[in-house]
Amino acid sequence: MSTVVPLAVPVEMRLSPAALPPNSIGTRFHLSLNVSSIEKMTSFLQLVLGVAPAKQRADYAKFEMDSPPLVLSLEPNPPQESGSLNHLGFRFATTADLLQAQKRIEAAGISTQREEGVECCYAKQTKFWVHDPDQRLWEFYVLEGDLEHRGGGQTLEQLVGDSTSCSPAIAQVPPTVWEHRMGSDFAIPALPSDQIRLRGTFNVPVSEADVSRILCEVFMNLKSGGQVELHVLTSESSLTGPLNLPGPAACVKYVPARPLLMKKLTKAGFVDVRLTTFRSGACFQTNGLPLRETKITALKPSTSLDSSLIDLIYRGPFAEIRDDYGTVWHRGELRSVSTARWEELRIAGHEASFTAIPQTSTFSQCGQ
Repeated sequence: MSTVVPLAVPVEMRLSPAALPPNSIGTRFHLSLNVSSIEKMTSFLQLVLGVAPAKQRADYAKFEMDSPPLVLSLEPNPPQESGSLNHLGFRFATTADLLQAQKRIEAAGISTQREEGVECCYAKQTKFWVHDPDQRLWEFYVLEGDLEHRGGGQTLEQLVGDSTSCSPAIAQVPPTVWEHRMGSDFAIPALPSDQIRLRGTFNVPVSEADVSRILCEVFMNLKSGGQVELHVLTSESSLTGPLNLPGPAACVKYVPARPLLMKKLTKAGFVDVRLTTFRSGACFQTNGLPLRETKITALKPSTSLDSSLIDLIYRGPFAEIRDDYGTVWHRGELRSVSTARWEELRIAGHEASFTAIPQTSTFSQCGQ
């Protein structure tokens, strides 16, 4: 007969903060998960975390912890349909802290969407939202009080089938992503996409003409500012002869030359072509040539009519660089570009190389 051993939980996690003022600890990290059963997940987390839920309803649950300072909420969305992550962010102690964070984020060139006194998640909140480069939703909010009803900001009907937000205005437009995998028929969707992922598409025998045609079809399907991502095994030059790769890689029958793929992306009209995965070590070697796992991202140029400008400074380390539009960026030199171009640079992963200077002056203490 087996013996049930109680779960050892640190003392600081056993003290439920439910009786404490909700903002008594200052800023807390906030994580919202999609779960298939509120009841089952709440019971599981109560054992794992060692605290009772601070709030539990048939269609919502919330845990609050002091160590670490965390607000963990559960939403009734089947993860297999919408992914496990609903949204994440921070809860602030005061409205002044929230406003300071919003000013800092907007001064960095990131747009926000603000909601005042919204009733959401069985609480009244003031908040703002931002999307990160991968379109995850971040919520920054102040809890103004608890409610006995879910609130108009997020009804159960609006929630089911959509995992992005308490804000229906944001949740209604998820990005459209289409993916093609090696060996399946290549049939570009009829509706335009925000992102297209090509997984091993070019690891079956294809001609240079086939590669050009596929990339052109992808370019035509993508929305303005959309992204293509290639995940493929590449070599540094063209290969001849059979590959005979071991294990699961045996399904790879063709390995394109990486420089050729990157040139064809540019020729198809893409900009900001970037190697996001390319390691010094090779996965395989055949005919004396190393074969590497390669991920390449590129953008379809934006045709946004937004004429607003933002000032950017290229931070280095090179004396100058030239982008795919022919613009030469000199280190430390300020240059005005459209907000659409700045968004392209951010999506392409170049944000760390630039500092955005807002058109209106802002001041902050040095070192903060």
